[in-house]
Amino acid sequence: MVGLVIVSHSWKIAEGIKDLALEMARNYTGLHCAAGLEDGTIGTDAVRIMEAIQAADSGDGVVVLADLGSGIISAETAIDMLDGSVKVKIADAPIVEGSIIAAVEASIGSDFDKVLAEAEKTREFHKIQ
Repeated sequence: MVGLVIVSHSWKIAEGIKDLALEMARNYTGLHCAAGLEDGTIGTDAVRIMEAIQAADSGDGVVVLADLGSGIISAETAIDMLDGSVKVKIADAPIVEGSIIAAVEASIGSDFDKVLAEAEKTREFHKIQ
């Protein structure tokens, strides 16, 4: 099963996205959050992200969805720290929509490339026509 990691500066945001995604993919167990700093303040931490990636990895790879600039930088640092031990990519996708679609795809057994591609397709979603 492909794992997912939600990276946000805010634990509340990450947990909210996780809750929403799991409403759509109820039996999915591969979704983890790496958000905020250890003391609960706003920020990102590469070590926490690395640990979440490792926890989410079941051997089929991990897709990371992140919110803002330093969240991406911290996720890239975490991936570098893993030194290739986990197949992992950051999705170029909006964090909410991408997380929901990725969780649904992963929950139905889609492979890594499909989960990543479907998450990234959410960049094209139009909310108002």
